[in-house]
Amino acid sequence: MRPHGTISAFAAGDVTPAVLAIGRPDFPNILIDTLRRQAGVGHCMVFALTRTGAARCLLDAGNIPIGADLGAAYAGQFHESDPNRDALFEAETSAPIMLPPFAPRMYGARYRKIFFNDSDIVDKCATAIWTDATCFYVNFYRITSQGRFGDIERARLQAIAPVIGASVARHFQQAATPDQNLAALFATRAPLANLTPREQQVCRHILRGLSSEAISQTLGISLHSTLTYRKRAYERLGISSQNELFGIVLDLLAGPRGLN
Repeated sequence: MRPHGTISAFAAGDVTPAVLAIGRPDFPNILIDTLRRQAGVGHCMVFALTRTGAARCLLDAGNIPIGADLGAAYAGQFHESDPNRDALFEAETSAPIMLPPFAPRMYGARYRKIFFNDSDIVDKCATAIWTDATCFYVNFYRITSQGRFGDIERARLQAIAPVIGASVARHFQQAATPDQNLAALFATRAPLANLTPREQQVCRHILRGLSSEAISQTLGISLHSTLTYRKRAYERLGISSQNELFGIVLDLLAGPRGLN
């Protein structure tokens, strides 16, 4: 069996739709749907911050009607008074950053009024990741009708945060299709790069959700050959299931080198 990595097989299966939507126009919708199912997130906003002081709102999706206005206000001036700013800018590596739990006292009165009281936000979790000179700051919110995040939801967010951050960064860094992203991983990153070309083809089709029968038809090979290639690939990778294959891909995306 594959050693435990950054993301468990359980979490891998839950966030796979968002990872495979990287580069697609529907990525924001797939992302928020994934976050809702996994951890009860009501709204997600993503900001790009630079060490030169620039800020942009890249994504605003979910159940906060004035989300776009909040994004513009934060990018315009309020990013400078964000209490998480020091933690974000003190980071010197591309490792994922999990920000401290939300507490109202962290925020100034004006900030708290605009971004929490007036917008009906009652809780927030956040993660971030630096790639080159840009920090992708990913925020997860809940409104009054949802209540605050529970312990289980916080734990799930913490478990998937590295992959969510890596996926967001990858999506906004390049307009590559999911197939291109997968091809790059299989071509350059161990252990996927250690597979034979045919084993890689079979695994990539598995990641797209194709059945063994559909893979056989697509590649023009027998079902027996498809099953053999799958078995050999799984043995090389030290896994025994499709879910663990997803886990390997998500671990690679979540790691610092996954964004190179």
